Amino acid sequence: MPISPRAGQPAAPEDLIDVDALLAAYQDVHPDPADPAQRVSFGTSGHRGSALRGSFNADHILATTQAICDFRAAAGVDGPLFLGIDTHALSAPALASALEVLVANGVAVRIAPDGEATPTPVISHAILGHNRDRGATAAGGASGRGLADGIVVTPSHNPPADGGFKYNPTHGGPADTAVTKVIQDRANALLEAGLAGVARVPYAQARAAAAVHDYVGAYVADLGDVVDLDAIRAAGVRIGVDPLGGASLVYWQALAERYKLDLDVVNTTVDPTFSFMTTDWDGKIRMDPSSPYAMASLLRHAGSFDVAVANDADADRHGIVTPGAGLLNPNHYLSAAIAYLFGHRTGWPAGTAIGKTLVSSSMIDRVGAGIGRAVVEVPVGFKWFVDGLTDGTLGFGGEESAGASFLRRGGGVWTTDKDGLIACLLAAEMTAVTGRDPGALYQELTELHGAPAYRRVDAPATAAQKKILAALTPASLAATTLAGSPVTAALAQAPGNGAAIGGVKVVTADAWFAARPSGTEDVYKIYAESFRGPEHLEEVITQAQAIVDAALLRG
Repeated sequence: MPISPRAGQPAAPEDLIDVDALLAAYQDVHPDPADPAQRVSFGTSGHRGSALRGSFNADHILATTQAICDFRAAAGVDGPLFLGIDTHALSAPALASALEVLVANGVAVRIAPDGEATPTPVISHAILGHNRDRGATAAGGASGRGLADGIVVTPSHNPPADGGFKYNPTHGGPADTAVTKVIQDRANALLEAGLAGVARVPYAQARAAAAVHDYVGAYVADLGDVVDLDAIRAAGVRIGVDPLGGASLVYWQALAERYKLDLDVVNTTVDPTFSFMTTDWDGKIRMDPSSPYAMASLLRHAGSFDVAVANDADADRHGIVTPGAGLLNPNHYLSAAIAYLFGHRTGWPAGTAIGKTLVSSSMIDRVGAGIGRAVVEVPVGFKWFVDGLTDGTLGFGGEESAGASFLRRGGGVWTTDKDGLIACLLAAEMTAVTGRDPGALYQELTELHGAPAYRRVDAPATAAQKKILAALTPASLAATTLAGSPVTAALAQAPGNGAAIGGVKVVTADAWFAARPSGTEDVYKIYAESFRGPEHLEEVITQAQAIVDAALLRG
């Protein structure tokens, strides 16, 4: 799709949401369960939508929260539930709706003080901390007597009018498909029943019953166990931070003070319209720290710091800016971070592997081969890394969309959800310990393994076409060559765990492409990479689109 001429420009008044209208729609608009677009639908990161479109309203949250309570009861989970929100306008009212149902169902809820926002990784950290203290790390559907779970109210980096709602079971990470299907189906049944079966108490009663939890103190105090903050302080690394108006703001302020880091938060504004943002590639406001357009303001500070970093609204994603390289491609940073971690975490077991999604760069595979570590390739979605991070068989799990987490310095689990804060702090640690920033470290990797060109493109697709694409098989593509090279593998299942990828991936010795439907937009996505340069990458993309379009026509 074409880049908007306004991409990277400051948001204009006409770009800003009407917060009052959005909040009114949250309460007043009642979704039609007969309309698929207005039903509860869990994608890779929970249910998302907008009150203005009838896809994220009070009815959705009341029904989904009751469905979560029913799931907890059936699974025997009766410990506390850690509840967090980000800074999107719809997050606070959704928290209020959720509290009314949770308390009515007898759930012991833990919330931050004074409406304070809580990053997604902090909820995961809290769940794991509570359950570890009880000697357990139960999986999502297992018996969970006394164990904690959590809910995060966030649409991540999505535009300001959107809302999101996701459930993290007792393992602390995103719920898997089996769990979300149970919750989704029950929530839609409750919508169809006009919310009959939803227990609810008045908000004042619910708020009074919820216990306040010091998320900031607990998380920040533990950070030295996962990142070498002493090395960062001793080296005097100058760090610039832009929370992009999100939940990480108070955490960055607290950790800078506690650990005495040379850290400057360059943007402290929290505004539900996100009026301080520069617009993304399509001219929309989107808090995506991997986008050079959304990150235009921080990029202007690149030369003022040894490393500058950013997070999205719920701080599960990271953006890394260095003086020489500017904004690092997420794949470049993941590759450099992996090479550094596996070379410096001497407390990790020798057999600990690397986790990557199948649309992440093959540079990661080459790095893994070079350091003698196995690479486990899984479908898109951080839920696929939960078990490996929990039991320590994965030292690192990362997604091409700038999301990652990794083990504690001694080898134990830190979070089982993406943690943009530690990914940013790791960039400072890498700079402190090696004397070279992550951009320079990545360039050294290209000298060893080659320099890949990588790009993602979106193409229009109807709902019917997206369904066809999700069900494609390698045989249906009829592809034997790709951009002049023989196809060495065509995949519909991820090689790391055999799970369906919801699309296809075609591989040659020096290039690959993957195609999968978007879960939220009427497009399909093509990811492609070539180790033969940008011109060859364009050949790969052109042929990939032709292969996919022909398969869609055949139906």
